[in-house]
Amino acid sequence: MSTGSDLSKVLVTGGAGFIGSHLVEALLARDVRVRILDNLDPFYDPKIKELNLRQLSAAGGDLEVVRGDIRDRDLVERALSDVDAVVHLAALAGVRPSIARPHEYWDVNCVGTQSILDAIAKRPGVALLFGSSSSVYGGNEKVPFHEDDPVDNQVSPYAATKRAGELMCNVHHRLYGNPVWCFRFFTVYGPRQRPEMAIHKFTRRIENDETVPMFGDGSSERDYTYVDDIVAGLVAALERVDGFRIYNLGGSKTTKLSELVTQISEALGKEPKVEHLPDQPGDVPRTWADVSRAAAELDYASQTDVRTGLARFVEWYRAARAEGVVK
Repeated sequence: MSTGSDLSKVLVTGGAGFIGSHLVEALLARDVRVRILDNLDPFYDPKIKELNLRQLSAAGGDLEVVRGDIRDRDLVERALSDVDAVVHLAALAGVRPSIARPHEYWDVNCVGTQSILDAIAKRPGVALLFGSSSSVYGGNEKVPFHEDDPVDNQVSPYAATKRAGELMCNVHHRLYGNPVWCFRFFTVYGPRQRPEMAIHKFTRRIENDETVPMFGDGSSERDYTYVDDIVAGLVAALERVDGFRIYNLGGSKTTKLSELVTQISEALGKEPKVEHLPDQPGDVPRTWADVSRAAAELDYASQTDVRTGLARFVEWYRAARAEGVVK
């Protein structure tokens, strides 16, 4: 399978969202026909997704938007009726909200994923890329995290649903033969990032002269990955997908929480007001991607360092804030 003329149409679930909208943009630029399936869930302000859709439509290309829920099996079957591949990014996201709403997370993330799998079972030539998460590694102490590491100790319902999704995809491939690749994303950031995520939240609070909540002593570390790098990995996968495989997509470098706040404040040109708070349930001390498999098999390499990526995010944030899209 390859992008361009050999890949006629791709369904992107969650295509109005953060990662999804960037992927759709990249596919349209390659003259791939794209159908988005998204219910514009109000987990965060839907006007952000509406702006994403307007910008995608204005960019040109063959784009169709279907508004609906991935748990609607009839709708999913119709949306899949004439596509060559599916990139399944629709999900309820976030570790902390999942602790308060575990049933809802299971319903959307697992039942919804099964709807996608059921639909492609009838068309074994259709490939699936499944958006998983680095959270499946839980509190693993061995770093960097490799795809072959044990993943039996998730620490949040969200992480458990993503691991369950990977297992469901593996079973489906064995039963029905569809090519299925799962991607463990490591803390993705960049323009259009969800408002509750740390970089967006810290940027908003510093810009508005509000306190920045820092959970723990600031020593926790994350592997932050710029969204363009994630998209490059997914596009490369669409050119190659076959069989069943799991890949890490990350920056393969860690940044401490305290360093992140400092770099955001420098990008904004403003001093942060930090409020130190206790560690939160569900948080892990460190994430760090071993991307050697993706490098060898997808020619993947992170191209954007955190300082550069934060400057780009701040530029987007200030423009979106001026338009009243974000606070």
